[in-house]
Amino acid sequence: MSDPREHHEHGYIRLPAHMVTRRRLLRAGAAGLGAVLLGACSDSSGNRSTGTAEQTSGAPLTTLSGFEEFADTVKVVTDGEFWLVESNGLPTHDMMVGITSWQQQVPVSQPYTGTNAWRIPSAPAPADEPVSGRTALYRGAIALAVNGVPIFNALNNRGDDAYLAGELDKWGGHAGRGDDYHYHIAPLHLQDSVGRKHPIAYALDGYPLYGETEPDGSTVTGLDEFNGHESPGGTYHYHGTRTYPYINGGLRGVVSVVDDQVDPQPVTTAFRPARTPLAGATVTGFTSPEPGSYRLEYSLGGATGEVAYTVTSSSVRFTFTDPQGTVTTETYAREGTRTGTPGSSTAVES
Repeated sequence: MSDPREHHEHGYIRLPAHMVTRRRLLRAGAAGLGAVLLGACSDSSGNRSTGTAEQTSGAPLTTLSGFEEFADTVKVVTDGEFWLVESNGLPTHDMMVGITSWQQQVPVSQPYTGTNAWRIPSAPAPADEPVSGRTALYRGAIALAVNGVPIFNALNNRGDDAYLAGELDKWGGHAGRGDDYHYHIAPLHLQDSVGRKHPIAYALDGYPLYGETEPDGSTVTGLDEFNGHESPGGTYHYHGTRTYPYINGGLRGVVSVVDDQVDPQPVTTAFRPARTPLAGATVTGFTSPEPGSYRLEYSLGGATGEVAYTVTSSSVRFTFTDPQGTVTTETYAREGTRTGTPGSSTAVES
């Protein structure tokens, strides 16, 4: 395990204007949950109210500040006790490029909807015994970015800094063992989308996570071991930074932790066995030629390999081309049943 005190500053890439657009699946998929809970977003007179993450008045909020920018792909409603956030887990920016320690996993949309939606406490409260990310929370998410992408501990499940290990792309994320995309450092690029006045993420204890300045533009000072502090108004919040812990360094607020992860949180079901690292490979390209179709390119030993795959609600079909030009195909059911044999060059039926 690496020493979490020995970390270095990272930069972030400003997103290009020609970002790859993902499927807007949630427009229809989130409608059911929204219809059921819409009443919780209104006051007794039926009028909807507005607010922000730093709001101190008694008026109820109708959404969480920051999520509005991604309303096309992220749905936010409340049941009173929690904010329920639905997404497919994929950002609108490109992914995977720049990874030098690749686990051979790829980003696949996830069903973070309905009873499997993210839950953010609507009234966060400080815990008597906060949970430190230095020694715990190595499993599962600890925060959710406002673009609907989960954020995991900066330390991976081995206790190593995922950024320094070369496991992250230039946006701070990668695909996990369930082919689920998530960040491990603060998605500071979201500052450009939401502005400094709005959070770029929310920890799963309910406290907001802002970018590199205070909401009023002033310099951030006096951060505690969790990368947070109280605002002049007395409300607690975290900040994203370019040095460890990068994100919320644990959870300052009240949460339930079961088996080293926040509970409950959405379930990600792996549909194929976890892959092994491909030593020496660097991910050099990622494109989406059409909705549901993706192509990842990597370099290895001076040659180029490719993983092309198509995702539907029921299956994922892969075509692997290794650097020597050998082509293999595999098809997996989303429920976890695989058709075909890994390493077989014989075409399999979808």
